[in-house]
Amino acid sequence: QVQLVESGGGLVQAGGSLRLSCVVSGRTFNINPMGWYRQVPGKQRELVASISGSDTTVYADSVKGRFTISRDNAKNTMSLQMNSLKPEDTATYYCLLSDHGINYWGEGTLVTVST
Repeated sequence: QVQLVESGGGLVQAGGSLRLSCVVSGRTFNINPMGWYRQVPGKQRELVASISGSDTTVYADSVKGRFTISRDNAKNTMSLQMNSLKPEDTATYYCLLSDHGINYWGEGTLVTVST
């Protein structure tokens, strides 16, 4: 059974940094596309960044130049380095793994950016 567990969220001041991690268990994931999404109450979950099995990355315009997605296949881990955080980055962040049309989600980690 595939499980994804996020960590690294917390409270940070605007301009600060956080690093989120997502550990995958239950299978290896070196060829699977993965991504980070975020959601605030009352709004749809939105893509933050994605990374393919060949390490091609895509970023939302709102985080380009500030966030970096990466993966460590040996450790079954995906990360999101978030710099220059803004209050509008406040959300619950979820990691996603796609496998043959099935999407697996973690339970999320809350990021709060204060002014």
